[in-house]
Amino acid sequence: MAKLKIRKVGDEVLTRVCRPVEEITPRILTLLDDMTETMRAADGCGLAAPQVGILRRIVVIEVEEGKVIELINPKIIATAGEQEGPEGCLSVPGRSGIVKRPRHVTVRAMDRHGNTFDMSGSDLLARAFCHELDHLDGKLYLQRASRMLNEEND
Repeated sequence: MAKLKIRKVGDEVLTRVCRPVEEITPRILTLLDDMTETMRAADGCGLAAPQVGILRRIVVIEVEEGKVIELINPKIIATAGEQEGPEGCLSVPGRSGIVKRPRHVTVRAMDRHGNTFDMSGSDLLARAFCHELDHLDGKLYLQRASRMLNEEND
């Protein structure tokens, strides 16, 4: 496994729409492992492929220690409720903002073996699903924040 470089706000790759994964190859499996290692090393709870410069619809999430969720070609298929709270991003270091998201989210995705599955999450997991899937469409939480909580000091 390898720790990958996390792209920062201002990098054009973060504004691009990602392509679906057509086939799960050994390269995709290595990417999933490397993304998990990178996310953990950066102390994050989620990472999307464009954040490491790869324009593919792949996300890893770990909101509960030791339980990594790998999502290939994920789609949100249901939402309910509403929550508003702080969000940060490994691609936007030193900053956070208040973002409104659904309280409950269900996603449909493939796992590393090509099996399609549905997974539901509430609160932090629902927020992580929305935040990371936004990355796949070239969106950062900055575009959804109602206000910023802190600004980076240059």
